[in-house]
Amino acid sequence: MEHRSYRGRVDYIHDDIGERGREWFSVTVQPGGMRTLRSRCEMDDTRILRDVTYTVDQQWRPIDSYVRITVKETFMGAAWFQFGSKVVECEGYTANEGRISQRVPVDEWPRSFGPHPVVCDIWHLGAWDWSDSATEQSWRSIMSSPLPNGASGPMIGRGNFCAQFLGDDEVSVPAGTFQAKHFVFPLRGSGKPPEHVWYHGDDLLLVKIRWDLLKTTYVLAKYEF
Repeated sequence: MEHRSYRGRVDYIHDDIGERGREWFSVTVQPGGMRTLRSRCEMDDTRILRDVTYTVDQQWRPIDSYVRITVKETFMGAAWFQFGSKVVECEGYTANEGRISQRVPVDEWPRSFGPHPVVCDIWHLGAWDWSDSATEQSWRSIMSSPLPNGASGPMIGRGNFCAQFLGDDEVSVPAGTFQAKHFVFPLRGSGKPPEHVWYHGDDLLLVKIRWDLLKTTYVLAKYEF
């Protein structure tokens, strides 16, 4: 079959308790550039288990996604998202809301989506315009949950995504040493500290994330291609 794939694991390392979770991911990339992520996220301390399938086009714009969440071994919600140039749709069922069916009008195709695997924190940067010399850019984005751990819903939430490019770094993590792009997500107006992220290459491979809000560093622990 004419596609390539890569996979890996990201470890969640808390400042005080050490490893608090982990995320397995695999990605298939079609010849035209469309790619699909399959991710399983485990957070031991909060007992959150998230399963996500997410597909983007060759411009990293979201096409569709499925998100399922359990908290403390109890079903929280599951939903399917579909994206277009005029509307974003969601069909799901949650423990709090019951059956949900959303159709949210949009002015243009959303440039990024956050279904909450930390790998997808990096995928937001597929919307970055490298032809623009500005070191800070923002765009409309869709999220599946407004919570930092993504443990609500899932359902459609809209907002502005902002990123600032800080430069190129060499970063060493358990999976190896990588030449990485360093960005910060300022999160202005949220009352939350900024999130620092580093990624490698055209696949936007997550190398490292640091977020003081959760006192956690996320590191690429394993990588195969």
